Amino acid sequence: MIAHLQGKLIEKAPTEIIVECGGVGYQVNISLHTYSLLPDAENIKIYTFLLVKEDAHVLYGFMEKAERELFKLLLSVSGVGAGTARTMLSSMEPRQVIGAVASGNVAAIQSIKGIGSKTAQRVILDLKDKVLKLYDLEEVSVSGYNTNKDEALSALEVLGFNKKLAEKAVDKVVKDMPGANVETIIKQALKNL
Repeated sequence: MIAHLQGKLIEKAPTEIIVECGGVGYQVNISLHTYSLLPDAENIKIYTFLLVKEDAHVLYGFMEKAERELFKLLLSVSGVGAGTARTMLSSMEPRQVIGAVASGNVAAIQSIKGIGSKTAQRVILDLKDKVLKLYDLEEVSVSGYNTNKDEALSALEVLGFNKKLAEKAVDKVVKDMPGANVETIIKQALKNL
């Protein structure tokens, strides 16, 4: 396993770079997020992941260790290959992907080109617990915030309110009061229904 490369940046494009280390040029596939973080300096250090397939050995590179770990997590999901994982990390910043998974936001993940409803649900189902364990409290609080919204919404549905109307009311409350707890969201939403 090649854990990182430290050397001279020979070529760079939005999808790949070539890093020369000890006279050998390594072709490294990158996401747009990593591309945006590439320094102007000639010498760089990039964290890598070597994907070994039957027909090829492909090197993927990341400026941040956290992005590399997220890439590995995405590869562990059935139906998500390296191309799809790289597209996800190019379409959204790693923190946004983590937040979407932690909060169960299927729509955000599904908005990425090439990801359908089932794949988005599978990503969330497979990775939600892992993401909550691996990442800091900031992401967990994002999850709590969305969990409060979901709990409030289901409580309003149990009370007999139309789902779409309840959703609009809850969304308005959450937008106006981002840190609100479940009880506050329900009370404010009831005023709008």
